[in-house]
Amino acid sequence: MIERYFNFKELKTNYRTEFFGGLTTFVSMAYILFVNPAVLGAAGMDQGAVFTATGLTAAIATIFMGVFAKYPFAIAPGLGINAFFSYSVVIGMGIKWQTALAGVFIAGVIFWLMTLFKIREIIIDAIPADLKAAIAGGIGLFIAFVGLSDAGIVAANKSTIVGWGDWSKPTTMLAIAGIIITLILFARNIPGALFIGLVLTAILGLITGLIPMPSEIMSTVPSLHPTFGAAFQGLDEAFTPQMWIVIATFLLVALFDTTGSLVGVAKAGNFMEGNTLPRAGKALMADSVGMLSGSILGTSPTTAFIESSTGIMMGARSGFASVVTGGLFLVALLFSPLLSVVTSAVTSPAMVVVGILMAANLANINWKDFPIAAASFLTVLGMPLAYSISDGISMGFVIYPILMVATGRRKEVHPIMYVLGLIFIAFIIIMQTN
Repeated sequence: MIERYFNFKELKTNYRTEFFGGLTTFVSMAYILFVNPAVLGAAGMDQGAVFTATGLTAAIATIFMGVFAKYPFAIAPGLGINAFFSYSVVIGMGIKWQTALAGVFIAGVIFWLMTLFKIREIIIDAIPADLKAAIAGGIGLFIAFVGLSDAGIVAANKSTIVGWGDWSKPTTMLAIAGIIITLILFARNIPGALFIGLVLTAILGLITGLIPMPSEIMSTVPSLHPTFGAAFQGLDEAFTPQMWIVIATFLLVALFDTTGSLVGVAKAGNFMEGNTLPRAGKALMADSVGMLSGSILGTSPTTAFIESSTGIMMGARSGFASVVTGGLFLVALLFSPLLSVVTSAVTSPAMVVVGILMAANLANINWKDFPIAAASFLTVLGMPLAYSISDGISMGFVIYPILMVATGRRKEVHPIMYVLGLIFIAFIIIMQTN
């Protein structure tokens, strides 16, 4: 019955292949279980609760993807959008994390409606591919910068604004070693390189005494009480001009991140039919479910993980592999004591390497077309320099229509881009006057 439901015969696959494909995908993305609590913990959220919320959200969304859309694609809270949540919204704008979660919930509802009525495609098609690439590349630079900063590799400098930190500090040296180890693993195309790099860095920290040994490895699942339903507590403060910009940014990043990852993974597994992905609506609905459930449980927006391609390379072809991956996320919830081992020195290598991977999108920008190049460059530059993903997007989305009109190319600009430009002008004014 299961073989028939997941079309094993048509896809020429079997239980063993699908199991190991799902296992490989899990190992490749398991780092998010430990990195996400560290990132959201910076916003004041309880790390144990976020750990549980992350695992449950990944399990719900990934199993939904497998059963409903029947694809071997995994979904979990994204690295990049979680940094925007903590460092830009909560720390940068001074917004309570409960209110930020309410923003994620509202964005999730809107995202679900947009998916249901196929509005998502209209907005995505309206935004130039170059700006989409700039957003992805800029987020890569941003999260890499956050990783380097958290590890003490770079630090504030009175003379040059930013400079090298104190590399003689043992924890900084551990982070540098972790980055080198993880880069080597990636360079050698080792499956699960991010997770293995995280584990090896943590072991090195334990051996050298820089990280205290946990008293136990397994325990009961951490309580969700500190974060569960907190989004509803923050709804009263979520309907402000400032929060609408935050919600719009959650939506935009979720749109591009999810779409880009889905297409990338689908191409890796030859699931595309021409330029379209069959059952794309169902796949996007799975991400909507993840975003909504995650906001209620207590975590930042979800996205399809490009690491799903590792499981596909192992032969995964059906949604059963996603069911396996989701099930493993549930089992992993028993290992919460390991959270104490995952310090900023351990998580920074993952953030830097993911940043490098995302920065590869910059190659897709037409740097010879000045209006497009300028808008893309300002989008990328604004994120790390302003320490805000939304600020970077606003710079690019405002200057793009201005330059296109100034060069007599207004007909090349989709009407929606003019609307987005006006929205972000309002955003800049609001941020500058608050």
